[in-house]
Amino acid sequence: MLLKKLFAALGLAALASGAWAGGMESLEAFVKNTKSGRAEFTQTVTAPAKEGQPSRAKVSSGTFEFQRPGKFKFDYKKPFAQSIVADGETLWLYDADLNQVTQRKQSQALGSTPAALIASAADLRALQADFTLEGAPERDGLQWVKASPKSKDGQLQSVQVGFQGEALASLEILDSFGQRSVLKFSKVEVNPALPASTFQFKAPAGADVIRQ
Repeated sequence: MLLKKLFAALGLAALASGAWAGGMESLEAFVKNTKSGRAEFTQTVTAPAKEGQPSRAKVSSGTFEFQRPGKFKFDYKKPFAQSIVADGETLWLYDADLNQVTQRKQSQALGSTPAALIASAADLRALQADFTLEGAPERDGLQWVKASPKSKDGQLQSVQVGFQGEALASLEILDSFGQRSVLKFSKVEVNPALPASTFQFKAPAGADVIRQ
């Protein structure tokens, strides 16, 4: 009986390792073959529960575009208009309600971030310089990879990236404060031709620009 259980456990482990390898294969294919992309997204941010209070979730939505190497744009539509634009050199954060722009050097801002996983790295080896990558169990019909930043200085604890084949489908981000952000992508377009203007940003008239 013990031997049967051992064989069963080994069999399950082999199946699991095969499924987990699928996530790594999907990530490698995504980085290698997907040079640009466009999608709609829904983001749910859940803060850790405080003593005596339930955790609260905030939902936002918008559009996302990227182009390797290092260009991307998150355009939040609801509930508030915000934009995050990276043009390859500068990262811009724009809050429409505050009419405020934060400008940072992209090289200092991205490093071990979810955006680096999606848009910055040229190949898997480049990602492995900043992240420890490991396959995760298949769930929700997706193949998953867990990425943990090698640098412990940032606020990111881990990211799980979900793929539908080679297509990006989901990001699950856990920060060092226990806050969890889940992004689900839909209407995904692979390798669309994106005009250069997509990633150009000009501060609106009268906006307060903060350079960091």
